[in-house]
Amino acid sequence: MTTTDIAANPLLDFSGYAQFDAIQPEHVTPALDKLLADASRLVTELEAPMAEVTWDNFVEPLESATEKLGRAWSVVGHLNSVMDTPALRATYNENQPRLVEFWTALGQNLALFEKYKALQASPAFASLSAARRKVVDNAVRDFRLSGAELADDKKERFAEIQEKQAMLTTRFSENVLDATNDFALFVEDEAELSGLPADVKQAARAAAEKDGKPGYKFTLHFPSYFPVLQYADNRALREKIYRANATKASELGVKPEWDNSGNIDQILQLRKEEAQLLGYANFAEVSLVAKMAKSPS
Repeated sequence: MTTTDIAANPLLDFSGYAQFDAIQPEHVTPALDKLLADASRLVTELEAPMAEVTWDNFVEPLESATEKLGRAWSVVGHLNSVMDTPALRATYNENQPRLVEFWTALGQNLALFEKYKALQASPAFASLSAARRKVVDNAVRDFRLSGAELADDKKERFAEIQEKQAMLTTRFSENVLDATNDFALFVEDEAELSGLPADVKQAARAAAEKDGKPGYKFTLHFPSYFPVLQYADNRALREKIYRANATKASELGVKPEWDNSGNIDQILQLRKEEAQLLGYANFAEVSLVAKMAKSPS
């Protein structure tokens, strides 16, 4: 990537808010190429022995490099969620394994883990601000939750689980989105819409007109379906759109290829195996390690 390409890529501009209006699918892979290369290069440098591990020579540079990578990928993920297009979905799915591989390897990097523990145990740790001590404590916790202390063979399986879960959760989300976008309920008789606010009916009318259809169009997007549940006097109408929303992307949905039942089963099995690898009874215990609640019960 040339200097000009870097300057022109909005995903690499961290000077302010994300430039959502300027980011295109073709920006994603080049930006991640650079950010992954920069982060990997820095990780290699920080793995080297240090006379003394400090916030400034270790935590700050590592946090800075990985924060940029995480921020760029979160922007891509957000765009993929709210304005799904074939091109964006394709580049997201193409790059996701690279990100999972990087973060999994980082979380299992014993050299970095030992440096965080060394800083945590050093006399200088007490002089850090509360926020910085929390960052270090959380890093040590997250290394353990990432399998850093596992045997090599178990680390390999842990990495496989992370990659598989990422693929399954993405497919789950895509199925929900496709099922949501596919549904349309047309109502021709305005009398059936008794109770709905005028602006809701106006929006439904405009949606139908856009499709070249008479009457009113309702979808499973929240601004469309929820007012029906909240205000419609027509019980049958409420039931129809409620059932459509509750069963989307399920075995009761309209298209078998969007059925998430198998994805859910596999995700649950993988989460159970992940928890057991880490020494927990179930995934709920893993989830609560970083939360205020102390136990699933």
